[in-house]
Amino acid sequence: MDGEATDKAQSGGDARGDAGAAAGDASSDALELVIAVHRLVRSLRRASSNRGYSSTQLVVLTYLKDVGSARIGEIAAHVPCSQPTATTVVNGLQNSGLVERVPDEGDRRATRVTITKLGLAAVRAVAESRASALSRRLDTLDDHSRDLVRELIPLLTALADAPGEEAGREEPAGS
Repeated sequence: MDGEATDKAQSGGDARGDAGAAAGDASSDALELVIAVHRLVRSLRRASSNRGYSSTQLVVLTYLKDVGSARIGEIAAHVPCSQPTATTVVNGLQNSGLVERVPDEGDRRATRVTITKLGLAAVRAVAESRASALSRRLDTLDDHSRDLVRELIPLLTALADAPGEEAGREEPAGS
C-alpha cells in the first residue's frame, strides 16, 4: 500500500481506484441519498396538507392512478398491508367517492378497484400542496443550486422507475 492509501485506510478513508472502496462509496452515497429523500418527503408532508386522507389512502389512490385498476390483493401487496386492511381502506375510499369497484373482465367473480375523477382530484390536490411547499424552499436557493436540482429530476425519475428488487420478494438462499 502506498503512503496516501495507507493514510486514508488508517484514517477511515478509502483509496480511490480500489473496487471495494468504490462500492463502499456507492453504498454510502445511496444511504445518504435515501436518508435525505426521506427527510425531504417527511418535511413536505408536515408542511403541506393531506386534505384529511391517511398516508395509506394516499398510497392506494396514487397506485390506482398509476396502474388504472387493481384487485384488492394487488393493492395489499403494493401498500404493503393485509388484504383485510386493504379492503377497509378501499371501502372508506369508495364511501367517499374516490374509488369504485368494477367487474374484472378476466374473472367475473372478482372485482377491480379504479380511481374516480374525484379520487384523481384528491391526489392532485395533495401533490399540489406538497409541490407548493417544495417550491417555497426552492425559492430560497441560489440560481446555481436550483439548476442542479432541476438537472436531477430526470435522474431521480429514472432511478424511481428502474426495475429492482422488492423487499420481501427475494429468492430464498440456495434456490
